[in-house]
Amino acid sequence: MNDNQIKIQFLGGAGTVTGSKTLLTTDQHSLMVDCGLFQGLKNLRLKNWSELPIEESSVNDVILTHAHLDHSGYLPLLVRNGFSGKIHCTQATKKLAELILFDSAHIQEEDAEKANRLHYTAHKPAKPLYTTNDVEACLGLFEVHNYGEWIILNKDFKFVLHNAGHIAGSAWTEIRSYGRKIVFSGDLGRSKPQLLLPAHRCEEADYLVIESTYGRREHEKEDPKAELEKIINTTFQNGGNVLIPAFAVERTQEILHYLGELLVEGKIPKKKIYIDSPMAISATEIFMDFDFRRPIEKEILEILSKLVHGIRDGGASKRNVESDEQKIVIAGSGMLSGGRILNYLERHVGDSSCSIVLTGFQAEGTRGRQLLNGMPELKFFGKYHRVFANIHLLKNMSAHADQKELLLWIKRMSKKPKRIFINHGEPVSADSLRVKIQDELGIICEIAEENKDYIC
Repeated sequence: MNDNQIKIQFLGGAGTVTGSKTLLTTDQHSLMVDCGLFQGLKNLRLKNWSELPIEESSVNDVILTHAHLDHSGYLPLLVRNGFSGKIHCTQATKKLAELILFDSAHIQEEDAEKANRLHYTAHKPAKPLYTTNDVEACLGLFEVHNYGEWIILNKDFKFVLHNAGHIAGSAWTEIRSYGRKIVFSGDLGRSKPQLLLPAHRCEEADYLVIESTYGRREHEKEDPKAELEKIINTTFQNGGNVLIPAFAVERTQEILHYLGELLVEGKIPKKKIYIDSPMAISATEIFMDFDFRRPIEKEILEILSKLVHGIRDGGASKRNVESDEQKIVIAGSGMLSGGRILNYLERHVGDSSCSIVLTGFQAEGTRGRQLLNGMPELKFFGKYHRVFANIHLLKNMSAHADQKELLLWIKRMSKKPKRIFINHGEPVSADSLRVKIQDELGIICEIAEENKDYIC
């Protein structure tokens, strides 16, 4: 590379919403922004087992925009394969990443053990992608920073983190190198988040890498709280249970807040609410300590303290699955890719009186997407299960900015970027956002391609 050139290489999150990994390289240093796991379709998941097109030991530092698995989940492998630098993030992101990474490793270890024990694997033996020991080694490299704090990494790179309003601790980052300002949006939150404070304004950028999860659409106007009220009351009248597969981070807390409001308003019965997810319980505790959120009314906290029961122990979870008590259950995972929610589905997915309430984006290839697509059978635990339960999707629950909100975030910059790279979106979403940006803002804009080099 020539002096003062910066190369950007997308190692993931290009043409898809998972596996975000972007490498910035100068002639002497390299910096990775996010290090996520591929999820969803099998051809994407298989990429997690492939070698990266770089030497992991050559990466000096990692900036982690937030803790979600599609941004953090590859970190244990990066470290195991030779990375020994620092992983930079906010305090809340570190705490949540610890939960998410350990949970990911536990699920992989348990799934591998179960697949070997029940002989429903083509691999002899099935192995986890990484282990809890790999996560332990990874966590030792984390270094936390405050929003607005400039960090000098070396002579080539310095950066700052700002609130992104997506989940607790989430950030967009401005990186300065050779006098250029390169901004990574990470995942941007809504303009008016339910519980968090909105994303910090970006003043200017020379180059912008922006997500496009919802780059082709605007979110629905439906009120998810009103829809949840209707689902719960109908299900309880029919004698069924309400099962809510939910992401442990942010979505569980938002669902709890809606339930608290409905209970305080007397709009749903005072039935027990179970959070059957150790990670979601811990994430809720972290969320309550997070400064960048809106205050929660005292009445909501009081009624939830009486009706919400957290389940950490596996034995207690099994007993709760077998119990005939009418209840609301919130459990992971949010896309039904694993976790304790599958135990509840094993018992209730064939019960037409029960409701399964999906609460967010369901990636292609996941069981959640299959339910939304009306699949009559769902495969898990090595066999097919007939689907008779009522399937619902709470709309307008996304923690991602939509097309209009993404454009607004760019428009508010006092100095517009001279070049924009679009990543973290399906091809149609990314291209729709590209067209909008070029038509409305006149900025040179292109969709990131995996492993292609871009020179700044």
